[in-house]
Amino acid sequence: MKKGILAAALITMVLTSAQIGFTAQQASTAGATLQKAPAFTLTRTDGKPVTLADYKGKVLIVDFWDTWCPPCRMEIPHFIELYTQYRSKGFEMLGVVLGREGKKTVEKFIVDNKINYPNAYSTEAFLNAYGPINGIPTTFVIDKKGNIYQTYVGYRDKAVFENDIKALLAK
Repeated sequence: MKKGILAAALITMVLTSAQIGFTAQQASTAGATLQKAPAFTLTRTDGKPVTLADYKGKVLIVDFWDTWCPPCRMEIPHFIELYTQYRSKGFEMLGVVLGREGKKTVEKFIVDNKINYPNAYSTEAFLNAYGPINGIPTTFVIDKKGNIYQTYVGYRDKAVFENDIKALLAK
């Protein structure tokens, strides 16, 4: 594991631990110019490449998570349900896993939890492009034009993401 990713893992572990039970403020984009989501190329857990361009014209949630993170574990069932409900309507989901506990643990976690949406391994370049990642889960909601619509740090209820998805699919 690269030193940068290890350092990020340690920092996110400390910050995430401090955030359990804490509701972080969401980044509001109301009335603001939306920022373009940085392009990325990652390797999915099944070994296939995935890029931001693969999701052109779709509403996309990119969720930065890891297997050891309790708030991440709490959100995953919501993402499974949302992906099932809205995928046919133009919604996509991508989990981006830090993978501190190793690939075997990640792959077992995905199978054991019946995660139905694609997941990819984070890279230092991804962390730099989307960072700073100050805690996990960190979730980016990206509109059909590839703009970051919302960024959330910490656990959010399913309704928060569903409201964003509905609003963006309606545009």
